[in-house]
Amino acid sequence: MAKVGLFYGSTTGKTADAAEQIQAALGGESVVDLHDIADAEASSLAEYDYLIVASPTWNIGDLQDDWQAVFDDLDEVDFSGKTVAYFGTGDQIGYADNFMDAMGQLEEKIAGLGGQTVGYWPADGYDHTESLALREGKFCGLALDDDNEEEKSEERIQQWSELVKQAMAL
Repeated sequence: MAKVGLFYGSTTGKTADAAEQIQAALGGESVVDLHDIADAEASSLAEYDYLIVASPTWNIGDLQDDWQAVFDDLDEVDFSGKTVAYFGTGDQIGYADNFMDAMGQLEEKIAGLGGQTVGYWPADGYDHTESLALREGKFCGLALDDDNEEEKSEERIQQWSELVKQAMAL
């Protein structure tokens, strides 16, 4: 079984916490290597055939600062043949016009560089108006909102992790 590299950015700790939960749901440290993008180079993503990329949406539709710092460096990574899942954290009520925008920005960039997106997640049941992460009515990855729906996060992580396991043959 190939190892999965989970690369996340986290400012308040919510995305880091979700990354640890997803690592556990996918089989633990023997299956998923966690990398805080603040401590990694964009080129590190090239070491894995299976990736999970995670970011909160920051400010008003922005990438989290650590992802912003490496965003242009992603252009130098060959994502061809890589299977990539995404998740994001955000606030669908307070930032309804740009909920999950950072996840959408990262997916658009990496898919444009050859990455194969898996783990699409239904947008039904969320209360937002716009998102750069929507692809044909679904989010391009798991959308978590611990500000307004913390009670749903654990179940969403479990369900999404099952989708990712299938897509990555874990």
